[in-house]
Amino acid sequence: MTRPFRLRRSELSTPGTSEKMMTKAAGSSADLVFLDLEDAVAPNQKEGARRPVVEALTGLDWGSKVRAVRVNGTHTQWCHDDVVEVVTGAGAVLDVIIIPKVKAPRDVWFVDTLLAQLERKLGLPERRIGLEVLIEETEALARVEEIAGCCDRLEALILGVGDLSASQGVRLGHIGQAADRYPGDIWHYARNRMIVAARAHGLDPIDGPFADFRDPDGYRREAGWAATLGAVGKWAIHPDQVGIANEVFSPTEREIEQARAVVGAVRQAEESGEGSANLNGVMIDAATARIFEAVLRRAEQAGLA
Repeated sequence: MTRPFRLRRSELSTPGTSEKMMTKAAGSSADLVFLDLEDAVAPNQKEGARRPVVEALTGLDWGSKVRAVRVNGTHTQWCHDDVVEVVTGAGAVLDVIIIPKVKAPRDVWFVDTLLAQLERKLGLPERRIGLEVLIEETEALARVEEIAGCCDRLEALILGVGDLSASQGVRLGHIGQAADRYPGDIWHYARNRMIVAARAHGLDPIDGPFADFRDPDGYRREAGWAATLGAVGKWAIHPDQVGIANEVFSPTEREIEQARAVVGAVRQAEESGEGSANLNGVMIDAATARIFEAVLRRAEQAGLA
């Protein structure tokens, strides 16, 4: 199954209980906005938050943004009705559902099956609504390759280091604050494993949140780490982080020029019957071209080429 392309350089988290913040998110420059029914909503407000989310999805001008909703986890009493009420009310304009606290493929299958039933009942195109899942439990990280390949509706994996910290027993403060307790990036293993699993199954790997929105340098640093490893975007918990994510996960003009030169040289060599080419003293071949073709595709998708 061919998955739809959705630009995900920035995924902006927005509480489903705040009309003001949802309106602001609709006018932001985020590629994807998800209206949150999970962590951003208190238990006694969860049921009442569904209607404002539906009204925001159907009533606000979202432009070309990807419209998503994070439902409550499948282990909770709210998940079933979150999916049913949101899709019934806004399924025609909803692009993605984000599933938190996934531990195994069964969690993905539950939502996939429920969506399939709703699509048939409501007359929506089959598998129009995609899924993203949060890898934020040790059980999920231990089975991330299995989860990544379990469902054709799945489009992206997201690394959620906040809950993963708790699940793993990591002794840190706020997300992103390692101070001098650990040498280097404490999340390198988890981040790299998630990205590899996503890439192996044709999914978009998304880096998770950075809690201190008053620390743009810290956010940029971690976004850069994730981009270098192959992530295509990062969560933003505040609109101020969106611009940084869009910049970090977009190819620069120099990278685009270099990619064009490399791909052009390799294609010219192939037309001449040669397996490799020499560009500025460096040998390049089809494997090199594959890397730089990805740069050009991303640039085109971001409207830069």
